[in-house]
Amino acid sequence: MELSVSESLLPTIQLSITPVILITGLGSLLLTMTNRMGRVVDRTRILAGQARAAGVADRGHIETQLRIMYRRAKIVRLAVTLGAASMFCSGLLVIAIFGNAVLGVNLATGILGLFVTSIVLLLGALGAFLRDIFLSLNALGLEVERALEHPPAG
Repeated sequence: MELSVSESLLPTIQLSITPVILITGLGSLLLTMTNRMGRVVDRTRILAGQARAAGVADRGHIETQLRIMYRRAKIVRLAVTLGAASMFCSGLLVIAIFGNAVLGVNLATGILGLFVTSIVLLLGALGAFLRDIFLSLNALGLEVERALEHPPAG
């Protein structure tokens, strides 16, 4: 089969741009999420060290913060997993678009399914990411309330 780049592959390449742009955006989002995960892990380690050295008065507050950090870590893990799965589906989408054009097999239903799945996974990742942001604000609120109840001596 003789393929002319301008007649058959060029439209296919143009169609493949959308999932490639999606992959690029997802990569940036995953970078942000993994950085956030690193901060959650670092803060958890600091709190764990403080819990071991804390007195009875501080222990309850630190344990509450540790529980919140653990919940946040699970939520961010979910967000990263969904984002990576969305990126994977987008990669499969590029392959399906080229397979559809080069092999001449009608993969329209599969292409649509991969696109919808990729977007649904992306929305799930964003939802989990937003949940983590709200949960981190709750943890910050506890810190602020505690600081206002016990102002530093001075």
